[in-house]
Amino acid sequence: MKTGPVKGQEITIRGIVYDGMGAAMRDALVEIWQADATGLFPSAGEKRGKADPNFTGWGRSPGDMNTGEFTFETVKPGQVPFVDGRLQAPHVSFWIVARGINIGLQTRMYFADEADANAVDPVLTRIEHQSRVSTLLAHPEGDGTYRFDIHLQGPQETIFFDI
Repeated sequence: MKTGPVKGQEITIRGIVYDGMGAAMRDALVEIWQADATGLFPSAGEKRGKADPNFTGWGRSPGDMNTGEFTFETVKPGQVPFVDGRLQAPHVSFWIVARGINIGLQTRMYFADEADANAVDPVLTRIEHQSRVSTLLAHPEGDGTYRFDIHLQGPQETIFFDI
């Protein structure tokens, strides 16, 4: 995600993908895509400005074969506009593949410490069962680390998006 010193708050994202029985999926592969600290994407399609040249905006992490934990060293993203121009809360898009998953699963990770932005986010506010929004929140663990576990099924099932 970083190729040199980046602008903004450097963070670490850690998590585990859990199957329907609550077991860590040690063979899961997780990819992320996100904006830089100013809300710009490092993409030729980005028309609002130039993203941080030391930030790739994309990463891939296999689960650790012993624990199943994935890890990303990245930057806390800035807000990006929704299709109607409203700002979205800082978030990271996730794509998950593993055994038993016929197509990749899409979800988002939002930051629990961005409560004001989350409360008006145009995606989060559209979720029918608001009690499940918590499945999309990463929680700070200190030292710039955020925890985001993904549950494929069960009572803590993460919300997945049909994108």
